[in-house]
Amino acid sequence: MNSKKKLIEVALPLEAINRESVREKSIRHGHPSTLHLWWARRPLAVCRAVLFASLVDDPSSHPDKFNKEEEQDKERQRLLDIIGKIITVEKKGKTEQTVKGLVSWDPDNHQEVMTTAQKEIARCLAWSRNETPPSTREEITAYLQKYAPPVYDPFCGGGSIPLAAQGLGLAAHGSDINPVAVLITKALVEIPPKFKHLAPVNPDSQNKLKTAQWYNSQGLAEDVRYYGQWMRKQAIQRIGKLYPQVNLPPEHGNGSATVIAWLWGRTVKCPNPGCGAQMPLVSSFKLSTKKGKEAWAEPVINRSQQPPVITFQVKTGQGEAPEGTMNRKGAVCICCHTPVPFDHIRQEGKAGRMTAQLMAIVAEGQKQRVYISPDDDHVQVAWSAQPQWKPE
Repeated sequence: MNSKKKLIEVALPLEAINRESVREKSIRHGHPSTLHLWWARRPLAVCRAVLFASLVDDPSSHPDKFNKEEEQDKERQRLLDIIGKIITVEKKGKTEQTVKGLVSWDPDNHQEVMTTAQKEIARCLAWSRNETPPSTREEITAYLQKYAPPVYDPFCGGGSIPLAAQGLGLAAHGSDINPVAVLITKALVEIPPKFKHLAPVNPDSQNKLKTAQWYNSQGLAEDVRYYGQWMRKQAIQRIGKLYPQVNLPPEHGNGSATVIAWLWGRTVKCPNPGCGAQMPLVSSFKLSTKKGKEAWAEPVINRSQQPPVITFQVKTGQGEAPEGTMNRKGAVCICCHTPVPFDHIRQEGKAGRMTAQLMAIVAEGQKQRVYISPDDDHVQVAWSAQPQWKPE
């Protein structure tokens, strides 16, 4: 079999690929990347484009079918448009540019686009083998599984390359030394095909079995949705009391709000005999640095008690957050400014004397996050948690 020059060696629709790669980052629902966050995840648009262009022959490789340069240019442009074509559409009275094709994540015509791409790959494979290209979808799928080269990503990470390969009808394989990456890729590539065109098994869907038709992974998605809601309800019943809502202050409209996060800081006892405060080990007291929405946890020291007692109040607006207590050499006591080496901090931790203190509560506001000062009730709830199991 003679090696043919591939499309990727001649041209790529880079502007369309770049546009869709950027747009992927802003998609918050329905895109594979939203399954689980992964560092340096490769854009699916790039993976699809590169794989397709690496498998499809450039028209100049087939002078018997495209003997004129004009014919080659026309065929090349057709293949590039399959990868991605920028078009102008009118939306809400305004014209804007959008991308259509293989690199665009568009669930409405996903199957049609992938079938077209698979057909082109199968056609090039057949031409290289001096065979008649397959025509039906079933024939194309079988031909690709038999003759298309498999794709292997040894460090699959977020699973973009195996997922793109599978969508193009190729045998996809991936591996990683990180178990989270393995789980992400399994959930994207390995599990859905096992349940293709199968009906769901959850009780609520049993009544629909006689009337509904389940395509691709719709049945699996229905089960994931049902049992995910079931697990959420079970979690609320069992441990919901450990995650109470927080009362909003008047400046935030009163009422109650769902807590996004409880921000805690580790503490150890200051080694200074004249102090002995539970000093916070915090690299930064800043909660929000967004311009106009600055917030920080302000340490409040009560020196009328011995040892001094440190509490926190959330401050917003004008002002500056105090410097953090941690540095490269260790920490600094916020009460007496005594330098504390890392050795002391480690010894306190090993002895079981390191504890934690609630610094701030982050809650859901109407339009933005709300930062609230620590609440004694929330502290008591947190310390009341008694896990039934913990690592040895």
